[in-house]
Amino acid sequence: MPLSSKLPNIGTTIFTVMSKLASDCRAINLSQGFPGFDCDPVLLELVSKYMKAGYNQYAPMSGVPVLRERLAQKTKLVQGVELDSESEITIVSGATEALFAAVAAVVRPGDEVILFDPAYDSYAPAVELNGGKPVFVPLKLPDFSVDWDLLKSVITASTRLIMVNTPHNPSGYVWTKEDVEILAGIIQETNILIVSDDVYEHITFDGRKHLSLLTHPVLRERTFICGSFGKTFHVTGWKIGYCLAPPKLTEEFRKMHQFITFSTATPLQYALADYLTEPTGYLDLPDFYQMKRDLFCEGLGDTPFVFTPAQGSFFQIVSYGHLTQESDYDLAVRLTREVGVASIPVSVFFSDKSDHKLLRFCFAKEDGELENALEKLMSIKL
Repeated sequence: MPLSSKLPNIGTTIFTVMSKLASDCRAINLSQGFPGFDCDPVLLELVSKYMKAGYNQYAPMSGVPVLRERLAQKTKLVQGVELDSESEITIVSGATEALFAAVAAVVRPGDEVILFDPAYDSYAPAVELNGGKPVFVPLKLPDFSVDWDLLKSVITASTRLIMVNTPHNPSGYVWTKEDVEILAGIIQETNILIVSDDVYEHITFDGRKHLSLLTHPVLRERTFICGSFGKTFHVTGWKIGYCLAPPKLTEEFRKMHQFITFSTATPLQYALADYLTEPTGYLDLPDFYQMKRDLFCEGLGDTPFVFTPAQGSFFQIVSYGHLTQESDYDLAVRLTREVGVASIPVSVFFSDKSDHKLLRFCFAKEDGELENALEKLMSIKL
């Protein structure tokens, strides 16, 4: 039986490829973006508590009320924005689901969706699967900031959505207040909506603050904010996230969510609700990860790589074009096999796979593992 693929140009993700290669080669895996340490034992005890108490059946489709209420309180504390927990917050099975459901809720065949290039690899497939047309706007190298004039030039009558990511993966660029205001000014007189990927919202460095698009009145009314408990609390394997959006957008979002996963693991939701009563778990996160970034960057200073410390996220990009013209994919594979450290070639994030001789390392690992990786990287011969 002939089968026509809906995503004919999509294969196994580079994250799976490099993690498997790292495992096969017994290399230190600084490729895939997951913490190399466990979460707070208190959180695990809370999950066990609710499992043993019988909270093991379906949760409400929109999420358990107490978790949505605590998330509203957190948003008020951190961003100064008041949300209605009943009509503006939905708990979902990971931020990837939130991103997909938001796109599915508003994109129809023929709609254009602007993506900043390079972008996380789930964005374009979500657009294409819903009949939309991705329109890529290259970010400005080397800092990966937005070229606002270029963005304005590609907006058409068919532009339905702009997808935003700050702190940015893979670069770590953190949007400024000026960025937020310029975006609002550009779309104010249009019907364009926004999907904002905020999974690294609590991982910013050197005094920078994450500015949620909800803080701007124009953007507040037309933005889906997609967040991740997994990234914030070191439990990426739980696949639990959320979407914050105004009531009309939330209504459409939930229509999609209920037929994608319907609901999210019940005991995890109750455990997170309890855990959110103590804000230090997320308020201390910038300092926690900055120490790891600084440790990693200090060691990178003794390698031949060139880099600027990341502004946010738990990724560090390095440049090697001054050393060799070897492709980033080939170099990432070679470093895994010969040096014993796995990374991600940044070309995979670009729509045209353009190779700027950049590698991405994840520093969300135990200090000893980072030090071991750095020792290996200091020995590379390029």
